[in-house]
Amino acid sequence: MPVTRRDLLRVGAGAAAAALAGTETAAAAASAEGRFDLAAPAGQLIWKKALYDETVLQSFAFDNTNGHIYLAQLKNGSGSAAAGDLCVTKLSLTGSVLGHMYLKGFGHGVQIGVEPSGGSAYLWTETDAVADGSGNAWGRRLARFKFVNGQTLTPSSSALTKYTLISGATSTTCAIDPSTNRLIMRCRVGGQARFVAYSLAAVKAGTAKVLYDVAQPSGLGVFQGYTAYGNYLYLLDGTAYGTSNPPPGNTYITCVDLRTGAKVQRSLSQAGKSLDYREPEGMAIQVVSGRPRLCLGLASGTAGARKASIFYKSTLI
Repeated sequence: MPVTRRDLLRVGAGAAAAALAGTETAAAAASAEGRFDLAAPAGQLIWKKALYDETVLQSFAFDNTNGHIYLAQLKNGSGSAAAGDLCVTKLSLTGSVLGHMYLKGFGHGVQIGVEPSGGSAYLWTETDAVADGSGNAWGRRLARFKFVNGQTLTPSSSALTKYTLISGATSTTCAIDPSTNRLIMRCRVGGQARFVAYSLAAVKAGTAKVLYDVAQPSGLGVFQGYTAYGNYLYLLDGTAYGTSNPPPGNTYITCVDLRTGAKVQRSLSQAGKSLDYREPEGMAIQVVSGRPRLCLGLASGTAGARKASIFYKSTLI
């Protein structure tokens, strides 16, 4: 029961989408052979850019067709975390603010996905947030909606198409792999964090079948984001600088084989180590001239004036 009947009627998937649903080809996987070398040096994409709201960056994703970055944050205001209110900022690739949206009652924004559509983009986020009693709220379903500058959405907005891919799952977020057009959902089932891969076309058509389902590996620090490229997951963990976490910090990237759940590589990242505060936040795949980059986000600055930086690794092995 991947999607409710009401939601399916609103998807309006055409014959082409239905034909593609659940038919992931060998060519798609072959187009993303190899994995990123996590020990390779990192390059800098954007450095200490202000977002629309002044809160900490939570996650981001690329529109690789139109050359934009979409970044999720908690909305300004002391009650935003408990309510699950988010701000999404649209940036140019040089870090100029191009627009924003507010998502009220959606979740914490640990990870988002972007689906380019012509000159526009659809965002994939969590929604239907539920407070956990500790000051935060987390989504229970996924939502797809068009980015419209200046718009405010709620879980009941008609602009949303909602998806329930696993009954009873909580803390649902997702990323989209542009190399395979897979949607990777992270969720909690029975208290355990899992990563479940689907064909994006199949999800939209209402015929989603699980391609891969692996548990989050043990031994990670504070979880901060994820993405996928081909047959590999990339997980980000760590915390902001502090007395118990001095520079170069405890930011780690872990590579996991999506087919087996095996941990392949884990490496300390010193990208942006000169930043103040420096909290790791979010991962995404950027494609530049046909070549992929594994990107990670870093928040910096003081409370009320946070900044966002993005670094990348591009060496494949």
